Amino acid sequence: MRIILSSLVCALLLAGCSAPEKVSDSRYTMKHDTAPVNPPDVSNVPDAVPMDVAYSRGGNKPVYQVWGKTYRVLDTHIGYSEEGIASWYGLKFHGHKTSNGEIYDIYKMSAAHKSLPIPSYARVTNLDNGKSVIVRVNDRGPFHEERLIDLSYAAASRLEITQKGTGRVRVDAIDARSVDNSSPSAVPAVQPARSALAGANAEGRFLQIGAFGSADNAEKAQLKLASISGQSVTVVPVDREGQRLHRVLVGPLRAGISVDGLIERLVNAGYSTPILVDSP
Repeated sequence: MRIILSSLVCALLLAGCSAPEKVSDSRYTMKHDTAPVNPPDVSNVPDAVPMDVAYSRGGNKPVYQVWGKTYRVLDTHIGYSEEGIASWYGLKFHGHKTSNGEIYDIYKMSAAHKSLPIPSYARVTNLDNGKSVIVRVNDRGPFHEERLIDLSYAAASRLEITQKGTGRVRVDAIDARSVDNSSPSAVPAVQPARSALAGANAEGRFLQIGAFGSADNAEKAQLKLASISGQSVTVVPVDREGQRLHRVLVGPLRAGISVDGLIERLVNAGYSTPILVDSP
């Protein structure tokens, strides 16, 4: 398990961002984290391709502790959405095993998260510039109260947060079953079969947009979604594995609404493909 104490803003661009670690840590050959001095161009590194795979045995203990604090792993990544601060990790961890036994590669699109099951996939959007990437979540961290996700060097570079060290992001977990992997960017697709089934019978039903750990973030999403959708938006608290989440649902949907059109507007606004549900 990788533990990053802090991410520092770099004084020199060539030095990248360094994260001081524990002084004695025999697992790693480097004492401090850093960016590559002469990195290749990673602007064209492709997004991770979401796949519907089983969660690994390693790295998914329902409850675990780091530095005396207890963390809980969600039972599913489906519907997860959260806004917070992203940091990144580099050469110190390059070539070492992640929490589920995969090998960390700074030039691939991956990430570490405290509670998402692994492996899973998520779209990470920089809230300051609108850029987004799709990453494979295969590690645990970052263990800071104010940090939401730790990105690979490649992912952070594409989001343009490597120089600053951190950035404001939204993390939307991806349901791989609703992704058209024939698309080069593997963007969550609006599925005609799903919306056609919903079609005329959508009245009174809801579109679940996500489940937020923070009530404040859920309320912010509620306001944005009400403006985008023109529908009522409901926040419903739910407890999962001892953790309080806040589901955000658009609806109940009015008679005659085009579900296809509404889903397309929500996806274009940066939200993961919604899930049609019968009730809150």
